[in-house]
Amino acid sequence: VYVSPFFMDRHEVTQEDYERVMGENPSRWKAPDNPVEQIRWPQAIKYCNARSRLEGLRPAYNTETGQCDFQSDGYRLPTEAEWECAARAGTASEYSFGDQAAVLGRYAWFKESCPLRRPSPVARKEPNPWGLYDMYGNVCEWCNDFYQEDYYAQSPEQDPRGPKTGEARVLRGGSWFSRADECRSAYRLYEDPVYRDICFARDVHGLIGFRCVRKAENWAKSP
Repeated sequence: VYVSPFFMDRHEVTQEDYERVMGENPSRWKAPDNPVEQIRWPQAIKYCNARSRLEGLRPAYNTETGQCDFQSDGYRLPTEAEWECAARAGTASEYSFGDQAAVLGRYAWFKESCPLRRPSPVARKEPNPWGLYDMYGNVCEWCNDFYQEDYYAQSPEQDPRGPKTGEARVLRGGSWFSRADECRSAYRLYEDPVYRDICFARDVHGLIGFRCVRKAENWAKSP
């Protein structure tokens, strides 16, 4: 598939970033430079809107419906196609550095390289060829799309944005608890977005964070 130009955060949204914008930190493992975690999908899109407003940009989301305005100049979650494009960074191999999982520890906090069994500070491993950190491991990252197993067998070639409806939302990248094969550029995950303010059914959200994107053509307008 082909995606239009976009800009992406160089690393996952940190706890310091999130607290500066939202005034709170829901993370289990508190540390300013760690990725924010324990994040539901609705919390992630509210952060995107709040960050947009702080920078004088038009928010991308209707937070009541979850609908995204892709013409907005504000921040949003990446589509699954954008995320994979960024993770691959122009490569066609299993990982952006090649096919050898044995060197994944140079680029990612994952099960075999994370002895503390918790998230780690962002941007401490090597970046991918496009200068993006932690695309593999540390915390799984929310995408904008609903999940559908066979979506890409029928999706448009240009800027696919996922099915129009669904239950689960896409996660990509793997986490500190993932095996090496679960961190591959092509590996797909999904999770219930959890719209209601209830206790999580599984202790999975300590593995989930996010990063933001914006349309590249609007980047020059940023203060």
